[in-house]
Amino acid sequence: MKIGIGTYALYWEFQDRAPQPLSIAGMIDRAAQLDCDVFQICDDPRIESEDADGLRALRERAEILGVELELGTRTIGRDHLARYLDLAEALGARTLRSMIQAPEIAEGVDAAVEELAATLPRLERTGTTLALETYEQVPTATLLQVIGRVDSPLVGICLDPANCVSALEHPKQVVASCARDTVNLHVKDFAFARQEGWVGFTYSGAPLGEGLLDLDHELQAVYAEDSPSTGRRAAAADKGTTRTDRRAPSAIVEHWLPWQGDLEMTLTAERAWTDRSLAALRAWRDARTA
Repeated sequence: MKIGIGTYALYWEFQDRAPQPLSIAGMIDRAAQLDCDVFQICDDPRIESEDADGLRALRERAEILGVELELGTRTIGRDHLARYLDLAEALGARTLRSMIQAPEIAEGVDAAVEELAATLPRLERTGTTLALETYEQVPTATLLQVIGRVDSPLVGICLDPANCVSALEHPKQVVASCARDTVNLHVKDFAFARQEGWVGFTYSGAPLGEGLLDLDHELQAVYAEDSPSTGRRAAAADKGTTRTDRRAPSAIVEHWLPWQGDLEMTLTAERAWTDRSLAALRAWRDARTA
């Protein structure tokens, strides 16, 4: 179980409100300072502006610091994924997270399966895993149907049950249905808070352990030896299939941290949430490897 942070754990540090927005290189440095195994560059358009020398420098920086890089984008169009696979290869990233957008699935799963099938040879050639994230635009059952149709150990789930609540999916049900196909895990807590007045709620992030995420249930489902994913591996092995070869998911800390009134308070909270999440993940891992 590799533990790390992603761009969304540093969200407020690279926004324009920060006097000196944190660069991607600075994010890699921060991941190393936090003793992370992994840093996921996720939905950060600045990576597209890097030339070959810049990408090489980021890769070398991460290698020197002992941080594994992952990359994240959105959509599954073959041309877009080809561009991001170029970036992933240059960075040495072997996990690419993406999302199926609602228009890409509007006419049914066939078009999505066709696009992913066109990308599959490149994934196989480079040994890159494509992790498709659970979120509200695509029902989890539909996402699982697409992955089942593609039927490759290199195409799986990026599990983030927080994203599915706004589509009225229960987080524990999302975890249970996706655990066996999970190849990447986003860890963030979430909660509802009543708005001022007598009606309405705000749905946003929470410090880990204070919201609705059942972290132990999530980690047991994805990583424990008696988890559904292990049962799937055993069943697949009996059938002689290759789906037993899915890469062990990394656990990537993210946040939905609301603005706290000023930059100093917001950054202080963001860093505290990160420390808390990393400590909880390491404690869970250590308890099972002792």
